[in-house]
Amino acid sequence: MGSVQKVAVFGAYGHTGRFVVAELRERGFVPVLSGRDTVKLEKYAAETGLEARAASIDDSDSLDRALAGTAAVVNCAGPFASTAGPVIEAALRASIPYVDVAAEVEANRDTFAHFADRARAAQTVIVPAMAFYGGLGDLLVTAAMGEWTTADEAHVAFGLNSWHPTAGTRASGIVSHERRDGRRVRYSQGRLEYRDDAQPRLERPFPEPMGTRPVIGEFTMAEVITVPSHLDIAEVCTYMTTEAARDLSNPDTPAPTAVDAGGRSDQTFLVDAVVRSGGIERRAVATGQDIYAVTAPLVGEAVDRVLSGRTRAVGVASAGEIFDAVDFLKALAPHISVQLPA
Repeated sequence: MGSVQKVAVFGAYGHTGRFVVAELRERGFVPVLSGRDTVKLEKYAAETGLEARAASIDDSDSLDRALAGTAAVVNCAGPFASTAGPVIEAALRASIPYVDVAAEVEANRDTFAHFADRARAAQTVIVPAMAFYGGLGDLLVTAAMGEWTTADEAHVAFGLNSWHPTAGTRASGIVSHERRDGRRVRYSQGRLEYRDDAQPRLERPFPEPMGTRPVIGEFTMAEVITVPSHLDIAEVCTYMTTEAARDLSNPDTPAPTAVDAGGRSDQTFLVDAVVRSGGIERRAVATGQDIYAVTAPLVGEAVDRVLSGRTRAVGVASAGEIFDAVDFLKALAPHISVQLPA
């Protein structure tokens, strides 16, 4: 439990940030609201009765004030290509753990590349992509690996019935598109490749009740950074159901709409993670509702484990490396249902 520990949430008033704030409060932590938009921040503080501390990524002193006296910081403010570096720097100055929900491939790559040595030297923890994309898939692949020390391939297929993107998702997508010069990216033979050809389209068999669905292959998400950061797997590929990809690419697709008291949308998901070594395959599956809402228990469990010392690494580490993947996944019930290898 949080036992009145304060946790700063940067981007607290955003769509995902609000879910994270609610989850942290449920776990006994005291969120400290932070962000760049003073009007939105003060309004949210009035709604929740929580302390607000405005901060700008261009003003290190304001970030230091925002993190003062907190036990950890969660960054929910994209695009993370802009926010991750300054907030991590502030966390290092404050000597507190950092967790973010970045789904941006390049931003996560930068976090590992730029902060691994410094975080390890400081004996602190930085956990990027602790979210539906990046974190959940990494945990599932790690759980499927079991005692294997290497595998030939990892495939993570996202079975979404729809995808109503938030404004933050769209903004992050624009930044990623610009950083790639409009190209697509895939992970093969142990490295990222940038390509100009079209993504493959194919049929993929999901576990029941979803069954076989049309997907876009090499729909590359943050798992191509998180999984190879600690697992010896040369080929990591992610897939997206075509209806969800179509929603995302359509500029007229509206933002998520709440259908229950918890603020969740009616979006459902099935994440199918398969690892292969030789002729043997292992599978781990997760199902649930609303990819943005389910990021909150992933973050909450991560913060709880980091602050209670239930970790396996220091420095920059993905979810599957720093936590006991099987135990972590089981702890997410009832938010996520999982099927793990025997």
